[in-house]
Amino acid sequence: MAQVEVEAMTVYSFYIFDRHTECIYHKSWLPTIINNGDASSRSRGGRLSAADDAKLIFGTIFSLRNMVRKLGGPEDSFISYRTGQYKLHYYETPTNLKFVMLTDTKTNNLRIVLHQIYVNLYVEYVVKNPLSPVEHPGGVGVANELFELALDSFITGGL
Repeated sequence: MAQVEVEAMTVYSFYIFDRHTECIYHKSWLPTIINNGDASSRSRGGRLSAADDAKLIFGTIFSLRNMVRKLGGPEDSFISYRTGQYKLHYYETPTNLKFVMLTDTKTNNLRIVLHQIYVNLYVEYVVKNPLSPVEHPGGVGVANELFELALDSFITGGL
C-alpha cells in the first residue's frame, strides 16, 4: 500500500457518505470543532450529536459542490475549504461515494490521500468483502473491523 508523505497534521474526523446521502461511516480522532448556533439541535452539553454533525457536513459539501459546478462549469470540482478552525477535504468517487476529512487549517490538499483511502482501504476491505452489503440502506454503516483498523493505522501512523 503506497502512502503519500505529508507534513505532521491533526486529523479531527473522517466521514463516508453513500450516493443516497446517508453517512455510512464516521470516525473521530479528536473532539469535533464545528459549531451551530441552534441550541435545539445540540446534545451532550452543547455539542452536536454524531448524526447532526454528519448532516451538517453533508449539507455543507452538497451546497459547496453545487455552487462550484454552477459557477465554474461541469469540469470544475469542489476539493476543500478552510475556516479559521478547520479545513474540510473532499473526494467523490465514480460511484458517488463521498469521502470527507476534517483537519487542522495548516494541512495541504488531501485529495490524493482520500483517493488512497478509497482505493487501498475501502475497496480492499469493504467492496471486495463478500459479506459486506453493496448498498447501505437506512444509513447502515460500514461495519468492517479490518477497514477500521487499517484506516486508524493509516491516519495515526504518519499519514
